[in-house]
Amino acid sequence: MSETSASLPGTTYTGTRDIPLDQLTRYPGNPRRGDVDAIRASVRRHGQYRSLIVRDTGTELVVLAGNHTSDALKAEGYTTARCEVITCDDDTARRINLADNKLAELGHYDEDDLAAMLTALDGDLEGTGWSQQEVTRLLTAELPDGFPAFDESIADALSPTAHTCPQCGHTFTSAEAAP
Repeated sequence: MSETSASLPGTTYTGTRDIPLDQLTRYPGNPRRGDVDAIRASVRRHGQYRSLIVRDTGTELVVLAGNHTSDALKAEGYTTARCEVITCDDDTARRINLADNKLAELGHYDEDDLAAMLTALDGDLEGTGWSQQEVTRLLTAELPDGFPAFDESIADALSPTAHTCPQCGHTFTSAEAAP
């Protein structure tokens, strides 16, 4: 069954299939260089938990999102991968590849939620991509040597900083700009 996807304008979703890895082609010119070893560790622990996004061009099946997962699956001895198969034009394929490579970088972590999730693993970080050193740094939040902790009691005593709007020339202080 084929349907136009509201979430991917210009694409048609053709189905979810297990496709032999040797039938998949890497996206040509994919600019991202993933950490295949880290993905392999995740695959060993969790298996393939996310589908690859594959474009059916009519002559080949091209991985738009998940090229490094495909590499990791091959390296771990898998013979097939679960794939969401779509049809689209070259421009849309390029945009999907670029978006998949970039958009996760734009996010950030809520450090309290992250710390809670990592702590719940009781030190078993296998397949998460996180190292014990990173977790320790997050949980202890140690400042570098010689770097003083911020003393909020002196904040009110600090001189307000003057700012000038580059467009209208109005000058104001940081105290005036504060909510």
